[in-house]
Amino acid sequence: MTVFPGIEWESIDAEAARFDPTRIAKIGPWLAEQAAKREDSRYRVVVVRGGALVGEWNSGIDADARLRLASATKSIFASMLGIAVAEGHVPSPDTLAVDLYPELMDVPEGTGPKEGRYAYPANRGTTLRHLICNVSGYMKPGEEPGRVFNYQTYGMNILTHAIAAAYGLYDSADPERLPGLQPLIESRIAQPIGAHWDYYRANFALPPAARTGIFGYYDGVASTARDMARLGWLWRNRGRWGDQQVIPAGWVDECTAVAPDIRANCPEEEWVYGHGFWTNAAGRLWPNLPTDSFAASGAGRQHIWVCPSLDLVVAQSPGLFEKQEALGRGLLGKVVAALGE
Repeated sequence: MTVFPGIEWESIDAEAARFDPTRIAKIGPWLAEQAAKREDSRYRVVVVRGGALVGEWNSGIDADARLRLASATKSIFASMLGIAVAEGHVPSPDTLAVDLYPELMDVPEGTGPKEGRYAYPANRGTTLRHLICNVSGYMKPGEEPGRVFNYQTYGMNILTHAIAAAYGLYDSADPERLPGLQPLIESRIAQPIGAHWDYYRANFALPPAARTGIFGYYDGVASTARDMARLGWLWRNRGRWGDQQVIPAGWVDECTAVAPDIRANCPEEEWVYGHGFWTNAAGRLWPNLPTDSFAASGAGRQHIWVCPSLDLVVAQSPGLFEKQEALGRGLLGKVVAALGE
């Protein structure tokens, strides 16, 4: 039977979780050694297996502090898109964004985030799926929707505003009047899984003429590492939490596979992204780790790694994940190597 945490995570010893106790005991000293090489030596790491807490290491930061997830929140946005479709507020992931949020086109040249960035006619063909997969080409003249993988924040803001507008929760003319996507994230995801998050709105420094109300106002989430692990455990179970299907299972499967447009139109080295998630489905992201693994990842070293085949979640906030993960020498590789089976 799958276990889900209550108010607190149940702890389980390494052997009961089928880890090699000697190997997992070496992770703490390794983390301390790696952190000592950094200017910012803080870290929090949580390892969950089978729905129970197997390991936790904190240094230089309180376990209860809630840090901004930055772009790791994109995976939450992906989850909300699936929920909005299931609830009937959004017709389909392939709905044209302009049908829900026509204001996205009201960004003429000179009013975008920088020179050469503005809404152009092809953006009328941008779908919600294009936006969540970062292939929208939004405000990038010359990039046709679905043709180029280009990781960006403004297209993601258009997605969240379109979903929020479908629920009557965003007004581009007065963006601070309504709460945006945040109450939906709280009621549809945080509360069902017992997470306690803070929320914030964020904008980059933009020119005075920028139409920030249209493409700005990032809906941010701040979390502890343990509550990030709750998210990971939700995704590991294909959107189910206890008896409740929080996110449609099939949608989680879609989100964590390589996005169809990326697979069809982009070089193989870019087959690392799905719908708001980084994915190893093509074996390109972490060649030495299981191909069913995927992650939410954000600036500030925020990372939630999920591996269903190993029944494993690793949350880092802030973490020590680096390019060395691709070579199997980082934290994730060490956690997997510590499995005793």
